[in-house]
Amino acid sequence: MDHNYIHLSPDNLASEHLCCIIRTKKSHPGVEAKREWLADRLPEGHVFRKLDEKAAVFIEYAPLETAWVPVLGENYLYIYCLWVNGAQKGHGYGRELMEYCLADAKAQGKSGVCMLGAKKQKAWLSDQAFAKKYGFKVVDETSGGYELLALSFDGTVPQFAPNAKKEEIPEKTLMVYYDRQCPYIVQTLEKLKSHCETADIPADFIEVDTLEKAKNLPCVFNNWAVFHNGKFVTVNLMDPASLGRLLK
Repeated sequence: MDHNYIHLSPDNLASEHLCCIIRTKKSHPGVEAKREWLADRLPEGHVFRKLDEKAAVFIEYAPLETAWVPVLGENYLYIYCLWVNGAQKGHGYGRELMEYCLADAKAQGKSGVCMLGAKKQKAWLSDQAFAKKYGFKVVDETSGGYELLALSFDGTVPQFAPNAKKEEIPEKTLMVYYDRQCPYIVQTLEKLKSHCETADIPADFIEVDTLEKAKNLPCVFNNWAVFHNGKFVTVNLMDPASLGRLLK
């Protein structure tokens, strides 16, 4: 039996829980940044569908043309995140959310749905093995092991933008590209910046604050990307400990 879900909208955005694991009654800078980011995205057709309770159960997707990722294609939806956490697993939430997205795509006359994956599952990407059960297939890949998964309804397929396959930049410092879509980014950014300053680690942090910047990034991106010594490293959010392992 289907459970109760709601969509975030301009009317309820200020009051609804945003579904991540962050739990606080006080204003949280990451959550508020997420609200501001969503306020501009919702009019573009961005969908945030969540279980109608305080739980980490949601799907977030958008028309590919306005999705802040270096992926190109026409008439597709792009899934940023499909997340069911911890105790919520095993109740059919993931199935219901995925099936809703696919039905929505078909109702809109879309050519298909796509998402970012990798040859080895990344902690900050949706479960690609789950998506493949619905017929998602790898339609493009980078030399760094990232994959574009798509479920096509009409035989067309999206692709990574050519610039996303460069995976190199001239700068040799630690370079982090980020946007404010994920509530964890603000606190992660603050900790990483502080650590780099204290440890005297040369680093640059570049906010991706427009669609054009996102489409022209030199690597794959879901809301975060890290370069070191001019080479693309990961889309996983990093803390000082993981940065230390990278620098070694």
